[in-house]
Amino acid sequence: MSSHKVSHQAQAVVTGAGSGIGRAFALELAKRGGRVVCADINPASAEQTAALITAQGGEAWAERCDVGQLAAVEALAAAAEAHFGSPATLLINNAGIGIGGKAIGDFTIEDWKFTMDVNLWGVIHGCHVFAPTLRRLGRGGIVNVASTASFAAAPTMGPYNVTKAAVLALTETLSAEMAGTGIQVTALCPTFVKTNIVKDGRIEGGSADFAAKLIARTGVSPESVVKKTLDALDRNQLYVLPQIEARLIWRAKRLTPALYTRGAG
Repeated sequence: MSSHKVSHQAQAVVTGAGSGIGRAFALELAKRGGRVVCADINPASAEQTAALITAQGGEAWAERCDVGQLAAVEALAAAAEAHFGSPATLLINNAGIGIGGKAIGDFTIEDWKFTMDVNLWGVIHGCHVFAPTLRRLGRGGIVNVASTASFAAAPTMGPYNVTKAAVLALTETLSAEMAGTGIQVTALCPTFVKTNIVKDGRIEGGSADFAAKLIARTGVSPESVVKKTLDALDRNQLYVLPQIEARLIWRAKRLTPALYTRGAG
């Protein structure tokens, strides 16, 4: 089945839409003629994003959602359908947190559980709730925001790496299951993007300072990443590695896995 422009005139739900990549997704989708439900655990931030869209003549609504709770994601889908008058046609599973700065064994189990609730269960809940409706519609798309961390496996980022690797596997599985259905599935795997992930996350000590400096020096804009991702979704492209370093790590990991792992330490 040929791909079509899922990102245009979409009825879209964006999680983590209050800032960063999520806000950029919401604004770009509105520019492409979409109507957008901006979901975030921080309702004031979601309202700000929705207000930016409506100020530009678009249609947007804000909803508070804790993606770690299945009932909250089910309520989000129902609220979106009420706003749109019909089911959502595009889901952007973007909500996530950053965590790092400790070795495995030094992170608390609560750190692991908190990270899994947002980064992994949030995406599972989104796919679980929205995928069956999209199948019934026979059109639409899902974008899951993973990370280069999903395959880079850098040290002192255990919970983040593990959750993002699982998100990538989930996305690959969903893509295989959706083949031929008219549903397009894309995994976004960026490196450093100019967002609040360090400030708002649980990245500790020198790792936080190092990450902040790298983002400031090498990070790209959320807007550029989002445009590449939505264009890739429209081409029914599974993987989006928007930066050259992401593509280099991808190739190194696959061509020389043992050498890569020794070098990453």
